[in-house]
Amino acid sequence: MENRKGIIRHVPNTITSLNLFSGCIGILLAFEGHLMLASAMIGIAAVFDFCDGFAARLLKAYSPMGKELDSLADMVSFGVLPSVIVYILLKQSLGIYQFSFDLSIKAILVLLFPFIIAVFSGLRLAKFNIDERQTESFVGLPTPANAIFLGSLPLISGMGENAFFNGIILNPWFLIISSLFLSLMLVAEFPMFSLKFKSAGFSKNKLRYIFIFISVFLIVLLQYVAIPLIIVLFILLSAVNNWIYKF
Repeated sequence: MENRKGIIRHVPNTITSLNLFSGCIGILLAFEGHLMLASAMIGIAAVFDFCDGFAARLLKAYSPMGKELDSLADMVSFGVLPSVIVYILLKQSLGIYQFSFDLSIKAILVLLFPFIIAVFSGLRLAKFNIDERQTESFVGLPTPANAIFLGSLPLISGMGENAFFNGIILNPWFLIISSLFLSLMLVAEFPMFSLKFKSAGFSKNKLRYIFIFISVFLIVLLQYVAIPLIIVLFILLSAVNNWIYKF
C-alpha cells in the first residue's frame, strides 16, 4: 500500500517533467529550423501542463516540489521556447541567416529583444507562486496563453497560402511590438478569468461558455489563424468583465 502511494505521489511530477522535456525538444527543433514542429511542442507542453494539475487534484498528490517543478517547466516551455521562435522569425524577417557580433549594434539589439519574453515569463511565474489572489483566477496573462499566441505564428506563416498574413507575421515591427505588449501583459495588474469550472451551470460560467463558443467558431472558420485571435479574445473578455459588464 505504501509503495502504491509512493508511485501515485510521483505521477503529477512525471507529467510535469514531460512538459519540461517537450519545451527542450521544441527549442532544439526551433534552432534546427523546424519552427512548425517547435510550435507544436508548445501545444504538447500545454497539454501536459493541464494534465499535471488535473492529476494532482485527482490523486490528491500536491507537493511543494511539484509546484516549483511546474514553474521551472513552464519557464522553459512557455518562456524560453517562444522567445527562441520569435528570435528565429525576426532573423527571417530581417534577412539575417546567422547571429554574429559583426552585425550592427542595432541589429544585435533587435535580435536579442525577443528574449524579454523569457525574462517577463520568469517574473510572471515567480509572482504567481507567491500571489494568493490567483487561486481562482489570474492577475496578468498566463504564460501558456502568451506562448500559444507566439507559437501560432509559424503555423500561420507555414500555411503559405495567404501573403497578407505572412506579411504581418514576418514584419519586424509586428514581432517586436507583440513581444513587448505580451511581455507587459504577463506582469500587468490585470485580472483575467480562468477556465476552471466548479459546476456546469450557465449562470455562474457565462463568461467561460461565451469564450469557448466563440473560440470553437473561430477555429472552425479560420483554423490556425484563429489561435492568436482567441488569445486576444481572452484579453478583451477579461477587460469587459473587469470594467464594463460583470458576467
